[in-house]
Amino acid sequence: MADSTPASSKDKGLWRDLVAYWILGLCNNYGYVVMLTAAHDIISSFEKDEEANQDGDLATNSTERRCNKMSTSTVLLADIIPSFLMKFLAPFMPFWVNIRMGLAIGLTVFSFITVSLAKVEWLAFVGIIFTSASCGIGESTLLAYSSSFNKDVVSTWSSGTGGAGILGALSYTVLIDLKLTSQQAMLVFLYVPTLEALAFWLLLRHPKEAIVRTEAAEMVPQDVLTIKEKTIYFFKDLLPFFMPLSLVYFAEYFINMGLYELVYFENIFISPPTQYRWISTDYQIGVFISRSSVNIIHFTFIWPMAILQCINAVVFTLEAIYFFTPSFWLIILFVLWEGLLGGGAYVNTFYHMSKVVPAERRQYAIGMVAQADSYGIIAAGMLAIPVHNLICDIDVHERNSWGLF
Repeated sequence: MADSTPASSKDKGLWRDLVAYWILGLCNNYGYVVMLTAAHDIISSFEKDEEANQDGDLATNSTERRCNKMSTSTVLLADIIPSFLMKFLAPFMPFWVNIRMGLAIGLTVFSFITVSLAKVEWLAFVGIIFTSASCGIGESTLLAYSSSFNKDVVSTWSSGTGGAGILGALSYTVLIDLKLTSQQAMLVFLYVPTLEALAFWLLLRHPKEAIVRTEAAEMVPQDVLTIKEKTIYFFKDLLPFFMPLSLVYFAEYFINMGLYELVYFENIFISPPTQYRWISTDYQIGVFISRSSVNIIHFTFIWPMAILQCINAVVFTLEAIYFFTPSFWLIILFVLWEGLLGGGAYVNTFYHMSKVVPAERRQYAIGMVAQADSYGIIAAGMLAIPVHNLICDIDVHERNSWGLF
């Protein structure tokens, strides 16, 4: 008869692994979130020097619309493509966990220092690229390494990555509101890789130490599928999960990195650059709430969320052109709704898969569908750049002459 005693009652040191994986999830995604939140400031700091703009925040074109010459979606692409490549290549690399984690932590340190000291745009982007690579290496390594521990470390890892969204965006926003520059803020964030190193090498118990395995943690034999069988299985059974999730992220990040910076209110209690930072933080709050809600409410169908997110993208595009929303607080509510949809689509997709995908195929299935967000984000970033430029070319004073609003 199987022992039904909870693992936590057998293993008094389990808390170390759970806490360590929460911290590792937080630190691994922290830099990614910070770079996205700082995208507006990173780009503006260089365009300010180039244009000698009087307000010091944005390069304003002849139409008097506040626009950076370079969309923040360029930061998105620099922050996602290297991570995607690292996750794609990781299964083919030797699993030397200490070397991998040393590389990931070292890249994070290098990235923060590089962005903080960069005097030219391309060097700042090098730092962002290394942040992304660090995130990809860390995620692929730590998720694979989690199989050596109690199954609950995956839950604390997920919670930590969700916490990174709020804490990363909020900490950067607060530091800027305290009158630090974006470069100074990056140096403050050097505590993050330090904390990650302490969690991994001092707090986390490694497999040579006492790790309690229960029947719930036993490995399920996996199907050995040929490439042809995997392809057929993907298009037949996994595409219904992959497509709506990818579409949600496409619409979501098209809004985030192509339109956020174009939606602003003049002459209110905070400046347009500060509005951008708080909008980004608001989005992360929505994502965190919905990612934490699956045990309370869950949905089987993701397509409605994808359709609603696409509607959001259309509405936000019109808002970026016409400025028809009368209040900044309505934008805050709208962005919170956008974040709720994005986080809800993510968590409900994988929750539903854990229920309906056979256990012997679950590892492959989740690994494939987990790439859906990257495809959607990359496509969004590529589209957002020309759309941003088109909107920037619209004369602010003539936009209403079209008679739509």
